[in-house]
Amino acid sequence: MPAQSKKQQQAAGAALSAKRGETKKSELKGASLEMYESMSEKELEEYASTKRKGLPEEA
Repeated sequence: MPAQSKKQQQAAGAALSAKRGETKKSELKGASLEMYESMSEKELEEYASTKRKGLPEEA
């Protein structure tokens, strides 16, 4: 399932980074923290890899 907005795609990227250990979980807040806790790495990859061109800023 692709991201529905640029902000959602960005939050998924931040959550994925923390899931992989590249950033600290404590640096996450809001939607990215919720995504980190509720989604698998595969799901986060799908959201984060969505092309940003043509996406609205917010959904």
